[in-house]
Amino acid sequence: MAMKKVRRKKVSEEEKTEATPADAAPSAPEAPAAEAAAGQQTQEVVVNDASANAGYANFCRVSSTPEELILDLGLNPTPYATGKVDVNVNQRIILNHYTAKRLWSALSMALQRHEQAFGVLETDVRKRVKTPAVEGPAS
Repeated sequence: MAMKKVRRKKVSEEEKTEATPADAAPSAPEAPAAEAAAGQQTQEVVVNDASANAGYANFCRVSSTPEELILDLGLNPTPYATGKVDVNVNQRIILNHYTAKRLWSALSMALQRHEQAFGVLETDVRKRVKTPAVEGPAS
């Protein structure tokens, strides 16, 4: 697997709360200083996924504590079945709520792009299943 580099800009609380109009550009002397400050506040994250384990899940259960969000992932062998279905959880991912919110944002953006390209995703399995048309009596 390849190493991936991700660049993030750290934003101070002061920058978050500033209410600057969108069309207001910094004056000429401020522009280089702003760029230099932004350059000092970037972070390069190198992602090494060489030891990552890949898995497939069509089931997810989310639970939470005041400090953490817990994702249990598993495989539902009979997603169209009714009644009791046993699902074995084979991955548990525990995140703090800040990381969970960043994950939610990234997943939301990825799903929006997918739906723009391929159409809306229907999450209700019963609405996705197409049953054969029933023919009436022959005349």
